Amino acid sequence: MKIGNRHEALRLCSGQAHGNSKQAKVLGFALCALILTFSVPVKAQQPTKVPRIGVLSLGFSSRREIVEALQQGLRELGYVEGENISFEHRWAEEQSDRLPALAADLVHLEVDVIVAINTPATEAAKRATTTIPIVMAGGSDPVATGLVASFARPGGNITGVTIMNAETAGKRLELLKETRSKISPVAVLWNGNNPGTVLVFKQTQLGAQQLGLKLQSLEVKSVNDLESAFKAATRGGANALVLLASSPIISHLKQIADFAVKKRLPSIYDRSDFVEAGGLMSYGANMADTLRRVAFYVDKILKGTKPENLPVERQMKFELVINLKTAKQIGLTIPQAVLYRADKVINKQGKSKN
Repeated sequence: MKIGNRHEALRLCSGQAHGNSKQAKVLGFALCALILTFSVPVKAQQPTKVPRIGVLSLGFSSRREIVEALQQGLRELGYVEGENISFEHRWAEEQSDRLPALAADLVHLEVDVIVAINTPATEAAKRATTTIPIVMAGGSDPVATGLVASFARPGGNITGVTIMNAETAGKRLELLKETRSKISPVAVLWNGNNPGTVLVFKQTQLGAQQLGLKLQSLEVKSVNDLESAFKAATRGGANALVLLASSPIISHLKQIADFAVKKRLPSIYDRSDFVEAGGLMSYGANMADTLRRVAFYVDKILKGTKPENLPVERQMKFELVINLKTAKQIGLTIPQAVLYRADKVINKQGKSKN
């Protein structure tokens, strides 16, 4: 017997249940139950797919606080690792030539979203896939570096949050000049192989022109270049030091901070870990805040929004961090006007105050 639908089954059941004898009624009801069982389609239970997030970074795997900030942001949106989300972490350990293979590995694993931390990682991810959504975290102007078509309409498969370091480059020079008027020439440690850093360096040059400062360009493309850069800064009579975030600078902050203290140079970077390592000041976006904001983009994409429909966001919240212990070591008194604007101060005992 072929039953077309549930209504037909019920009609047949009703007819079968109307018998003259008690036995006929029992058989009728039994047949009714059998017919209803086979007339109602049973949907197979499909296992719930847990989305996988690939995290790609040029940095060291030891910087777990970056991933923890992303995970915290996702937890606030209802995602729990091991339950309804999982992660695949790929760290280049400051070796940029490893990024293409690591990005390809994430594509091979068919992750649902790639979170690319900073410009080199985003570029590697872009070359590896045009279909998997990529959410950039940090980095400089993505339009100028060709990662997206525009902030409002990024196009393609990339969106995210940029920290716009180039726009704050002049502000860092201003802060140095406010703390000590005679800072020219200013030595700048940077890596010309990083497209994002190139933009920041150009903005630093522009800021120096506006402030009447002379810059001393010191390119550092590998850790082997650091010592020669230090010697060049000394020979050039540098009176201050600016660090532009890139490999290998970001992994040798303590060594650079020690050099600046030894030479009694006011120094500034865009991240607070430099100040914690003994540097004088930092001014820039908080990466933990940036990663928590990136979680919003990941959530939207997992729920079906395409990256091209998510405008790129500029991180506009910047923090100034000052190390008073370092200031004392180099014989510098930080003006009250600068201290007043600080978001965080490391005092003489090495403890921080907000």
